[in-house]
Amino acid sequence: MNQGDILRVDNLVTSFDTEFGRLRAVDQVSFTLGKGRTLGVVGESGCGKSVTALSIMRLLPKPSGVIESGEIRFHGEDITKISNVEMRRIRGKKISMIFQEPMTALNPVHKIGKQIQEVFQLHFPEMGKQETMQNVVRSLKDVGIPDPEKRINEYPHQISGGMRQRVMIAMALACRPDILIADEPTTALDVTIQAQILELMDRLKKEINMSVIFITHDLGVIADICDDVLVMYAGNVVETAPVFSLFEDPKHPYTQGLLSSIPRLETPRKTRLPIIEGMVPSIQELPQGCRFQNRCPDVMEICRAQSPEMTVVGQDHSARCYLYSNP
Repeated sequence: MNQGDILRVDNLVTSFDTEFGRLRAVDQVSFTLGKGRTLGVVGESGCGKSVTALSIMRLLPKPSGVIESGEIRFHGEDITKISNVEMRRIRGKKISMIFQEPMTALNPVHKIGKQIQEVFQLHFPEMGKQETMQNVVRSLKDVGIPDPEKRINEYPHQISGGMRQRVMIAMALACRPDILIADEPTTALDVTIQAQILELMDRLKKEINMSVIFITHDLGVIADICDDVLVMYAGNVVETAPVFSLFEDPKHPYTQGLLSSIPRLETPRKTRLPIIEGMVPSIQELPQGCRFQNRCPDVMEICRAQSPEMTVVGQDHSARCYLYSNP
C-alpha cells in the first residue's frame, strides 16, 4: 500500500450460491482509497456497487454470499482473513456504513436514542449511561437535527425521511470512523434535502479527516463531492480516474454513454437525450469477452473473444477497453 492509502482492494471476487450455481456478482475488482479522500462508485443497478461495499464490511448474506478470493487491506491488514470477533471491533468503529433505505435500516420498534446508544455500548462498554446519552445527543446535533433531546425519545415513523437519513449518518459517524461507506444515501430524498445531506457529509468528512466511499448512480453528485471515481459495469471495474479527468476525457464507451445522457443547460429544449442501447446482461448470462460488447458502439471482434485488462490511459487514469490496449 502507498503511505497515503487507508484502504486497498485487490482482485476482489464475491459470489453467491443460487439455483443457477455459484455466480460472481463482483469479479476482480481493485481500487485504493486515500486518507481524507472521497471515492465515488458509479454504475447502473446490479453492477456490483453495493456488493463491493458489503464485502468490505463483511456483511454479505449468509450462507449464500462468499468472498471467493482477493484482498481487502485496511491500514495494511487483510480484513478478509481476520476473525468475526475482530471484524466486529472494526465494523461501526473504524469502518461505518450508511445503508440505502433508512426506514428499513432503522428498527421500527426502538426509539432513535436507544438505537444510537447501542453503538456506544458496543464499542465503548466502559462508558457510563449519562456519558453515553450525552454522546447520543451530541451525535444528533452534529448532523443538524433540531431539539435532539426530544428526538431521542421518538420512533423512526415519527420523523421525516430526511431526518431518518440524518439519524443513519449520526449512527455511522458516532465513533468517528476512519472510513464511511455511503450507499446511495440521498435516494428517494427531495432535491433540497439531498443537497443538505451532501453538504453535511462533506463538512463532517473535513472535520474528522475521514475517507468516504460514496456509492451512487447520480453522476451529478459524483461531480459535486468526489475526488476520484470508480465506474462499474456487470461486476467489473471499467474505468478509474480523478473526477476532473473522468468528466473532461472519459475513455471507456460505457462512461462516455453515461456522461452523454446527462441533461445540459445548453441542450435545446425537447431534444432527446442519448441513451445506451440494450440491457445489462444478468450475472447468469454474462458473455464471453468484454461484458459491454452487446451495447458498445465501438465493439471489435477481439471484444467478443476475450475480456480486456485494465490499461493505463493517463495520469491515475485507467480503462478496461481494447481501444487502448494491444490484444
